[in-house]
Amino acid sequence: MNKEICKYIDEHESVFVELESLLSSIPAISPLSGGEGEYKKAHALEEWLRKQGYTDFQYINAPDEKAYKGVRPSLILTIPGKKQDRSFWIMSHVDVVPPGDLKLWDTDPYTVVVKDGKLYGRGVEDNQHGITASVMAALALKNAGIQPEYTVKLLFVADEEIGSVYGLQYILKEHPDLFGKDDYALVPDSGCSTGDEIEIAEKNMLWLKVHTKGVQCHASRPDLGKNAFVAASALVLKLAELQDYFKSFQDNLFNPPYSTFAPTKKEANIPNVNTIPGDDVFYLDCRILPTADMDKIMEEIHSRCQKVEKEYGVQIELETVVDGVSKKSNPESPIIKRLITVLKDVSGRDAKLVGIGGGTVAAYLRNIGMNVAVWSTIDETCHMPNEYTWIKNLQNDAKVMAHLMI
Repeated sequence: MNKEICKYIDEHESVFVELESLLSSIPAISPLSGGEGEYKKAHALEEWLRKQGYTDFQYINAPDEKAYKGVRPSLILTIPGKKQDRSFWIMSHVDVVPPGDLKLWDTDPYTVVVKDGKLYGRGVEDNQHGITASVMAALALKNAGIQPEYTVKLLFVADEEIGSVYGLQYILKEHPDLFGKDDYALVPDSGCSTGDEIEIAEKNMLWLKVHTKGVQCHASRPDLGKNAFVAASALVLKLAELQDYFKSFQDNLFNPPYSTFAPTKKEANIPNVNTIPGDDVFYLDCRILPTADMDKIMEEIHSRCQKVEKEYGVQIELETVVDGVSKKSNPESPIIKRLITVLKDVSGRDAKLVGIGGGTVAAYLRNIGMNVAVWSTIDETCHMPNEYTWIKNLQNDAKVMAHLMI
């Protein structure tokens, strides 16, 4: 373990706080969630990094007419290594989710508050923990005059929270040669509070939009209509039961070890009380084991929709919003083996390999053949009110990332 690197990180807690505070103060929310996108935040991050002496930047701008300046920028900082035959990527995302009900927050979500060793604010964990730790790792090497073993590329990507259409998916489509066949990557966008879990696989992600079509009428004569809300509510219960229906198919790499099916978002139907709604839309978030039979799952979903159609006299349309399939990282790959070693050396932790139900950008990289480790030390407060991250975990993760670089 390099003492000079660790000393720099321990002595610069204020810089961690400074960078987190800057990033949280600039909301980077998708236009689909009512925001402007990542432009202002990405450029503020570049400006901050230039003040630290970095100059090698590249923007990949995905066009989006709804976003500020009409683009969704992803930013790459390149730090040359001793060897040029591969690159080591650390990939974090710049965008955040909206804060939700402000009454549930104890503080302003866009003003970082330091309390009892924690930083509170929207984005401080998801995913500014990864941004800040990776940047501070690079600064620690720079301060010590140490050149990374391989070229390091810090990729601050856009649009992770809403499917990566304007982020990594766009990058892979428009810049297919950006990633080398021997490159490997760390994605600090999932983890646990003990910091000993390395995610090497993700469940397949399927998001379905469920549109129920009935017949609208006056609420005083429900017999003249077909209540789409009632039919959709019946379908919600039937689809929620899928979790138990498929529970016998398990994989203990994951927690929970079975596929999950969660009705989530509900769109508004009618604006007034005294009308029977003729249309209803809700969404189903499915996290499916890679070993599960997708054909059987879809067959069962369609069967339950047909039963509701018959019982309530409605029509049901399914639209796939997200259909993400992820390969598994090789447990024997250099990034996984090296991370296991560094965690033991730096933190004294014995790592264990896991799979998760959540989706990260790692899936897209694994699908093009890269080996990716997903790891960080977090309490998983992402998307919650009063989101926080521990300063000590930020510092420890920066030490681990710095030692991965060398």
